[in-house]
Order: sequence, then C-alpha cells, then structure tokens
Amino acid sequence: MLYLHGLGHFHPENIITNRFISELDIGSDEQWIMERVGIEERRTSLPLEYIRATKNRNPGEAYEASSHSRAEAGAAAARKALKRSGLDCTDIGMVVSGTSTPRYTIPAEAAIIAAELGIEAPCVDINAACSTFVVQLAHLDAMDPVKTPGFILVLNPENYTHVVDYSDRRVAPLFGDGTSAAVVSATEPSNMRLEGFDYGSSPRGWDKVKIPACGHFCQDGSYVQRFAIRRATEGVRRLQADYPRDAQKFKFVGHQANLMMLETVCRRCDIPRERHMHNVTGFGNTGSSSAPAVLSQNWDLLCPGDCVAVAVVGSGLTWGHVLLRIVSEE
Repeated sequence: MLYLHGLGHFHPENIITNRFISELDIGSDEQWIMERVGIEERRTSLPLEYIRATKNRNPGEAYEASSHSRAEAGAAAARKALKRSGLDCTDIGMVVSGTSTPRYTIPAEAAIIAAELGIEAPCVDINAACSTFVVQLAHLDAMDPVKTPGFILVLNPENYTHVVDYSDRRVAPLFGDGTSAAVVSATEPSNMRLEGFDYGSSPRGWDKVKIPACGHFCQDGSYVQRFAIRRATEGVRRLQADYPRDAQKFKFVGHQANLMMLETVCRRCDIPRERHMHNVTGFGNTGSSSAPAVLSQNWDLLCPGDCVAVAVVGSGLTWGHVLLRIVSEE
C-alpha cells in the first residue's frame, strides 16, 4: 500500500477545438469527430498558427515551437501537488517520471524536472506508455519501505500534440498535451491509500501503437480500441471481485483515450454515469497523465468513504489497475 498526499496537473492554454480541426480541411468535420471519439477540445503547447501552417510535418521542430518547456510544465504540476500535500521541494527524497513523448533520450526526464524545481534527490524514469502512472506506483509499492524515501514525487509529462500528424484525420482529433504529478509515501500516512495494484503486458502486440524516433504517432485503431476496452473492463472487474464490500460504490477513472471507450467500460462494469470521472471531452487523450490528471481535477470532490477504481491501458501492449481509497482523517 502507498499513501497519496497530493496530486497536481497542468494543461497548456492553447485550445484545439473541433472547429479548428475541421478547418484544417483533412476530412474530420465536427460531427464526424463527436460521433467517433466524443472529444470537443484538447490543449496544446504549440501555437495554433504553427499547426495550421505546418500540420506538424516535422515533429522534431515542434519542441522548438512549444510555448513552454516540459520542465516548466512538470514543475507547475509538481508545485500544485506539493501545495496540496503541505510539503515543499526539500521534503522530496526521490523523483520518478515517465512519458510517451520524451524530449531527450538521456538524461531521465525526472532529472530535468527535478533541476527545474531545485530538488537534489535520486531521479529515474519508468515508462509503460499510457499505463505508466499505475506501473510507477506498483514498482514503488513493491520496494522495501525501510529503504524508500519518505516522500516521492511521481511525474507524467506528455506532449502528444508534438507527435501528431495534423494531416491524418484518424489521429488529429485524439490528442492533447498535459502533465500530472503525485506525491506518495510508503511510510508517511495520509487518508488516501493506493492499494490492489496489478499490471501486465502483451508484448506480441508491441507494434500496434508506436511513435518512431523523430516520427508521428501511429496505431492500429480498431485493434487497440478492442484491447483497451477488454483490459480496462477486466481491471475494474478484478477490483470489484477483490473488494466486494466496496464494489457497489466504486467511482471509475480510466485512460482517457476516447469517451465511447470509457462509456463502454462503465456499462460492462455497472458503473453509473454519476460515478464516472473523466476529462476526455475537454482535454483529449493526454497519455500517461490522463488518469492522474482526472483525479487531480476532482481533488476537492474526493471524500472519506470514496473508492476509485483506476484502470489504464497503453502501448506495449500494457495495462494496469489500482484502487484509491479515501478514509476519515486519522
């Protein structure tokens, strides 16, 4: 079990609307987008005029066009998580990051963001694509608590719009940029507990979702959709089986791939609409930051007695789930 002390998120100010995508004249009109993915808006660190003029033909140039660095985005999310935790940077004993869209092959992204924050601590990256958040937590949970720093900062910075080909109607409507941060501990108690970790991979499907070096995002959409629904459903059902006394009150947060996928999982797992927390309609798919960002955006709404089933899926092919339990203050 891990204790969750704080969550934070950051999304850029630039908004990609469905009208903007429609005006790119690539065959994705507003009705077509809503019928297929249910996403209305997404955020980007790229200037809209840059996307309009270049359609992001060269992903390598997107980093230079960005309105802010990934370190700045990571630091912004981290500061929000630290404030909610009642901690500051000097309390952090380890930084763990993970991203599907790294700016550098080396060093670890964790080190770059730690430097922005002025943190001097061990820094490592753990990457399982869009499943990264749960996999990061599961690895920390498996560590010897005696050897684990008191507070650990977990980061998920994602700039998916940097790797989107905006001439591809199948991909252009899907993604946004976003960053999440969490402060966790194996030894310092809080009223928020992360438990029931599990994750897995199906490596034979590694080529179904990929981002080649200096290339654009590509996927076998129908295959990945089926995989995501199946694995997310299995993850929620596993938590329901493992926690039968709480199953009927579960809230649900999934990987924010598209609204239709999430609603299908809810129907199959008997999760009513009012207990489904999501942000995909306004932010799109933000990779590994999507599920923790939803939790962060609902931070003030989480109450003692809540149990949130988090189920994520990603390239690799990977999946994972965890239960967030909120108890009364000790």
